[in-house]
Amino acid sequence: MTRRALKIVKLLQQAYPDAGPMLKFSSRFECLVAVVLSAQSTDEQVNRVTAELFKVYNKPADFAVLDIAELEERIKGVGLYKNKAKNIKNLSGVLLEKYAGEVPGDFDALIDLPGVGRKSANVVLSVAFNQPGLGVDTHVQRVANRIGIVNEKTPEKTEKALKAIIPRELWSISHHLLIFHGRRVCRARRPDCEHCCIEADCLSKQGDDSPFC
Repeated sequence: MTRRALKIVKLLQQAYPDAGPMLKFSSRFECLVAVVLSAQSTDEQVNRVTAELFKVYNKPADFAVLDIAELEERIKGVGLYKNKAKNIKNLSGVLLEKYAGEVPGDFDALIDLPGVGRKSANVVLSVAFNQPGLGVDTHVQRVANRIGIVNEKTPEKTEKALKAIIPRELWSISHHLLIFHGRRVCRARRPDCEHCCIEADCLSKQGDDSPFC
C-alpha cells in the first residue's frame, strides 16, 4: 500500500505542481485565525474576510479584548461565524495567558486551543511551522477513501491511516495534493474521471465498493 500511495503522490505532484496553501496570512497567529475561519468555508471566502480583518486586528491582544459583536460583524462572510468569533476570542486569551501571545508549535498544545481540531492543528504545523502535518478535510477524506489508499469512516482514522503509509516528509504536500485533486477533478458529485491522472490506480474505477463513489 505504501508503494501504491507513493506512486499516486508522484502522479499528483506532476499534475499539480502549484499545490500548496491557499490561505493568505503574514504571521503564525494570522495563519491560526485563518485556519479556524476556514472550517466549512472556502479559502476564497476566508481570504476576502481576513484581507480586511487583519488590516485592523492581527495579534492575540487585539482579539482578546475585541467586542464579540464587532468580531462577528467582521467575519460574518464565513460560515458558522458566531461560533468562530467566540473561539478566536477565547484562543487569543489562552495564547496570552499560557504562551506569551505566541502560537505553540506543538500538536497537543494546538488542539487544546478553542476551535482547533486535529485537521487545523496539522495545517498550522505544516504551513506556519514547516513541520510535517497531514490534515484531513472533506476533500482529503473523500479522495483518499474513494481511490482506495485507505478505507476509513472518520477523518481521524483516515489521518492516522494516511500517516502510516505515506512517509513523514511527504505528509504536508500530500495534504495539499489530495485537496487540489478533490477540488479540480475528484469532486464529490460527478467526478471528472475522464481527466483523472490517477484513474488507473483508483480502486473505485476497478469495481471495488466504496461509499465515496
